[in-house]
Amino acid sequence: MKINEIKLKIDGLEVKAESGDTILETALSNNIYIPNLCYYKGLEPWGSCRLCMVEKDDGRLVTACETLVQDGMNIVTENSRINRVRKLSAELLIANHEVDCLTCRKNDDCKLQEIAAYLGINRDDIGSLRRNINEIPEDDSNPFFDRDLKKCILCGICVRTCNELLGVKAIDFGFRGYESKITTFADKPIVDSNCVSCGECVVACPVGALVPKETLKPAREVKTICPFCGVGCNVYLGVRGDQVITARGDIKNSVNKGNLCVKGRFGFKFINHPDRLTKPLIKRDNIFEEVEWEEALDYVAQKFSEIKSEEFAAISSARCTNEDNYAVQKFTRVVMGTNNVDNCARSCHAPSVAGLAQVFGSGAMSNSIDEIKDSACLFVIGTNPTASYPVIALRIVEAVNSGAKLIVADPRNIDLCKHADIVLNQIPGTDVALLMGIMKIIVDEGLLDEKFINERCENFDKFKESLKPYDLHTVENITGVNKELITKVARMYASTKPASILYSLGITEHTHGTENVFALGNLALLTGNMGKPSTGVNPIRGQNNVQGACDMGCLPDVYPGYQKVEDPETIHRFEKKWSVKLNNSHGLMFPEILDAARNGDIKSMYIVGENPVTSEPDTENIKKSLKNLDFLVVQDIFMSETAQMADVVLPGCSFAEKDGTFANSERRIQRVRRVIEPLGESRPDWLITCQIAQRMNAGGFEFKDPSEIYDEIAEIAPIFGGINYRRIDEEGIQWPCLDEKDKGTPILHTEIFKTESGRGRFIPLTYRPSAELPNKEYPLILTTGRSLYHYQTSTMTGVVEGLKILYGEDCIDMCQEDATKLGVEDAEKVKVISRRGEIEPKVRITDSCKPGVVFMTFHFSESATNILTNSALDPISKTPEFKVCAVRVEKVKE
Repeated sequence: MKINEIKLKIDGLEVKAESGDTILETALSNNIYIPNLCYYKGLEPWGSCRLCMVEKDDGRLVTACETLVQDGMNIVTENSRINRVRKLSAELLIANHEVDCLTCRKNDDCKLQEIAAYLGINRDDIGSLRRNINEIPEDDSNPFFDRDLKKCILCGICVRTCNELLGVKAIDFGFRGYESKITTFADKPIVDSNCVSCGECVVACPVGALVPKETLKPAREVKTICPFCGVGCNVYLGVRGDQVITARGDIKNSVNKGNLCVKGRFGFKFINHPDRLTKPLIKRDNIFEEVEWEEALDYVAQKFSEIKSEEFAAISSARCTNEDNYAVQKFTRVVMGTNNVDNCARSCHAPSVAGLAQVFGSGAMSNSIDEIKDSACLFVIGTNPTASYPVIALRIVEAVNSGAKLIVADPRNIDLCKHADIVLNQIPGTDVALLMGIMKIIVDEGLLDEKFINERCENFDKFKESLKPYDLHTVENITGVNKELITKVARMYASTKPASILYSLGITEHTHGTENVFALGNLALLTGNMGKPSTGVNPIRGQNNVQGACDMGCLPDVYPGYQKVEDPETIHRFEKKWSVKLNNSHGLMFPEILDAARNGDIKSMYIVGENPVTSEPDTENIKKSLKNLDFLVVQDIFMSETAQMADVVLPGCSFAEKDGTFANSERRIQRVRRVIEPLGESRPDWLITCQIAQRMNAGGFEFKDPSEIYDEIAEIAPIFGGINYRRIDEEGIQWPCLDEKDKGTPILHTEIFKTESGRGRFIPLTYRPSAELPNKEYPLILTTGRSLYHYQTSTMTGVVEGLKILYGEDCIDMCQEDATKLGVEDAEKVKVISRRGEIEPKVRITDSCKPGVVFMTFHFSESATNILTNSALDPISKTPEFKVCAVRVEKVKE
């Protein structure tokens, strides 16, 4: 028996419940139906529809959704008295409701229809009531769903979902009496509001007031993983024939619990898009020609065979499965004989891998996504979750609604700031100084966790010495942050436990990105917020499998499972397994590969599922590097800007057309499942790579399906040893998982760190300015980031028309003060110039930017932001400085 378990009777049936449950929750969990319209799981009970009335022992009628169960209760859900009340309530709703059920898109899925049938209501019952349906025009402005308020029953679920769960507050009750309705600010069309088009309200709506534009019912559904950000949301894709037509969240899964963002719910149209690559292409006389697979594979194998080991490099994909990535790195090492393999993590979270490994011994998220809601304090720095990782933003809002303190540190006033207790708008690139100032206060005021430091850490004295220069006056001058706010943050974070740090590319994409990560590691160690639930240092990954690409060894210095390429024991094990002599020297990192290509040292590249022409900084130099190659093979699902430069383009298939696994931000290995057959003649990426290898007479690539690949991964990389497809069929497992008895590791470093000494290591730091600072010629700081509505270079999302309607171009955001100085207006086209190039985007005047700082997304090639950005590198991780670039903005001459 559970500690809080109680017993009661419902309609004479003895049932069990937990203290704190409502009567309605208890009844529904025991398969006892009680009519309800305004109840929705996860929302606070409201009791407005009065349909869930039940009778208590004392004869009183109470709302089951609001009344908590008590031990020994005796509840009646059905008698003539109760039904009279319910029937009258339902009839009043139906009287002012359209009753064209057969033509309604919610037909057979409408709770009002269900209740009318349950209560036996027919037209005669409402004939005596005065019917008067409000003539409200249908709002079809959103590209993904429609609002028909004539069918609204004012249950408030949409409002509460938007307010309580999302914290967006795009809609609310408006007007009075009979004119009452759900409205946006100023009663504008929904597309002109601050609605984020996530569709959560559409899913929750019990009637036909909110419905998707496309309501075809799928013939079948297949559970898989969302292909966008690193949250790893579990989705059911609905299929009709060979078309994917729907996506819905898996409510039983612990990662997203049914929640999806706009991309996850509506961004699947790229799967069946007519522009998909479906046949191999070979460029002849600068024109691509379709060829058969045999010819393409033979040609690629022949050309790769002519390349020396040190002249070859491969770039794997954060969008592809673990099995695809494993095949690429194995091909590079076994067949081509080099460690010149990397992935896009080099341009984003390589500082996390390098920095966290030095401090804690492991370069991954220390805790789990579901723990966020239970944190007492959240320090969100250098990340914009509402735009980049919306489901994580939901967990942050949930924590705040439960009383958690929220600190947001970002150069811009991002959406999450409206939920924050303290907001720090530091100058871009000054994070080390800011964090050192915070830690100095914690030390000076004795707020540090001395017991944790003494028992579990090392190198504290040297670190403490490095804090001396960072007095509040100095830090305020460097960062632009008021010293009183810095003090408040230090006290709040240090004294409110458990406290969790969440960050992403605003920390890592700097020339001192690894030092920024060191600083966050130091802060967690200093306060003892590590190795415990709802604490830790948690890098949020930006792509669906960027964690997995690193896990699989698509890095120049490690084999799968982060085993060092220069370690003799490791080399021996891999040589034995792969039956080949391996290269034991570090390979080149992504930027070094591009430099070597430009210099003629790298002559051939194999790029799988990446688009560096648009995604990497200093675009013109990237193009020069690729043009200088003797032979370039690109494997992708669309003809990207990078694919256009290739000698051979091989059509891979999307996540929906293959089996495999992804690893999300929290180290959870999850099953990706084939939903439809590959489009045209496209093939799974792992299969293409293996077929090239076999044509080059390499052994060890005879895999029949991806499960065999994962079995090899588990055999050769101990941290994945207990994971196989059978074990993760329903729910993913977080590595390390050493054997089949191991349930995985939700929290890292609970007892010992993975460093050589087993202790967390403090790293002394010195603030270094960014590589490029503003001056008279380039007076503004440009920083970059993502839009909610697009993914990376929009190769996938850019073909989804609805997403382009919501966000169709990269604009330059600036504050009114800077716009006035420049004499430009909102939506005016301007010229943005850096030391590397210029583009002409439109201006978007916004309160989010501070004076002197402008912001751009990087999704579209039409105004390719990365023409401007700086390719200066972090010396440790070789990650470019996307986040700080000096620019000037000029009016376009007519």
